[in-house]
Amino acid sequence: MSLQATPRANRVHIAVFGLRNSGKSSLVNLLTGQNISIVSGVAGTTTDPVYKSMEIHGIGPCVIIDTAGFDDLGSIGELRVEKTEKIAEKTDIAILVLDGMTLKSCYSGLLENKRLLSDTEVKWLELLKKKKIPVIGVLNKTDRLNNETALAKIIKDTFSIPVIPVSSKTGQGIDLLREELIRSLPEDFEADSITGDLAGEGDLVLLVMPQDIQAPKGRLILPQVQVIRELLDKKCIVQCVTTDKLEDGLKASAKPPHLIITDSQAFRYVYDRKPKESLLTSFSVLMAGYKGDLKYFVKSAAAIELLTENSKVLIAEACTHAPLDEDIGRVKIPAMLRKRIGEGLKVDVAGGSDFPADLTAYDLIIHCGSCMFNRKHVLSRVEKAKAAGVPMTNYGVVIAYLTGILKDVSMPAQLSLR
Repeated sequence: MSLQATPRANRVHIAVFGLRNSGKSSLVNLLTGQNISIVSGVAGTTTDPVYKSMEIHGIGPCVIIDTAGFDDLGSIGELRVEKTEKIAEKTDIAILVLDGMTLKSCYSGLLENKRLLSDTEVKWLELLKKKKIPVIGVLNKTDRLNNETALAKIIKDTFSIPVIPVSSKTGQGIDLLREELIRSLPEDFEADSITGDLAGEGDLVLLVMPQDIQAPKGRLILPQVQVIRELLDKKCIVQCVTTDKLEDGLKASAKPPHLIITDSQAFRYVYDRKPKESLLTSFSVLMAGYKGDLKYFVKSAAAIELLTENSKVLIAEACTHAPLDEDIGRVKIPAMLRKRIGEGLKVDVAGGSDFPADLTAYDLIIHCGSCMFNRKHVLSRVEKAKAAGVPMTNYGVVIAYLTGILKDVSMPAQLSLR
């Protein structure tokens, strides 16, 4: 991915769901204008989810996801359906593709309209609605119908979703679908800003960015890039130093920084050396507010006081990688917790999409900054934690709490602890 490309985690996720052979892949190809997905009359052609990053005028950067049919059969089919279910966790807008020819054969008047959709389609529609995902119905294969308007109205009235008649063969209705996608964009898709009101035009902002073995050689990690770009857009004066050059950076400035943003691992070191008038936060804390529920993460940090050596903690990482000696989630945070609570504390690690279905065995969940997840994905995990009654917090919040400085960490006004 080039430096100019929008990361997938910051794109609107539009997922296409439906039964096998309903025309999902054909619709994805039509919507993207490319042959992204294999189209075949053989049921179950699409196995793993297929992603295509693109831009839709009125929405901006987005990613279209083609999924396996949610009626797939057999042991392999069950695994495909499980993957489709995981896609729902990160979906901002869902397109439910309905086979117009199948519906036509079921249609016999208004009294029969409730039987137009299969039990599986109704189940998935209810699942998507329960997750508060906007759903757009697409009545596909309309080039072979003559009653698409009536069918679309019946489905719309019965299931309370917008329904767009579309022909993947002729392109009919695709512009109306794009317009409906724009209307369906959730208002809270993404926070307006990472740094919020912590910095404005003309403010000097000092970024403390240790380049340890976890930092990719020759590159900056994604949160650092995103924060730098936002601060430049705000017309801030941006200064970057590694941890060992913090004091030199402070001396080089004519005035104290208005804001210091540090890697969470250096929280205490920077706190002890920063000017009193300088605000302090971390990349992880800012990402928690940008991607997730920072208020809940801060509140949940207090659960650390209830942990004992018999407790169980889950470390959740958005990406998967080989563990390193200095790994913050797998090494440093567990070590900090055990130093405070005892060596008997059990810590599990889940990477990438491997998030446990049953969270009730855990006393606390600690999530990374989630730079590789979209906001919907993070919030779906927050809801799972709340439903299971398990407190969930974030790397940066935990480190600030354990080092005794959380009350002094600055956050955007709407998330402030003060």
